[in-house]
Amino acid sequence: MDQDEARQLLAAERARIERELGRHDGERAGEDDAPQDRADQGEGLFERSLDAGIREQLLGELARLEAAEQRLEDGTYGTSVVSGKPIPDERLRIVPTADRLVGE
Repeated sequence: MDQDEARQLLAAERARIERELGRHDGERAGEDDAPQDRADQGEGLFERSLDAGIREQLLGELARLEAAEQRLEDGTYGTSVVSGKPIPDERLRIVPTADRLVGE
């Protein structure tokens, strides 16, 4: 895969992750400070916990993306970090942050 295509794929992936992070930033639009009953409080707690879990997952994806960007700069993007064998372009198009072959 050429570097321009890889940069485009990684940029699109970064935009997706950042957009999702914005949706799960821990703040709920439209929430007010009015007293709520226990069910409302439980629902709010559940939603905040869910957002926190999704946010943690997205931060992990962002870390993998940054590692992929560094591999691109180092000239090792598209090569397995385990075996050193080339990662198929088809895999990189689906998972731009892939750092190993399937099954490694």
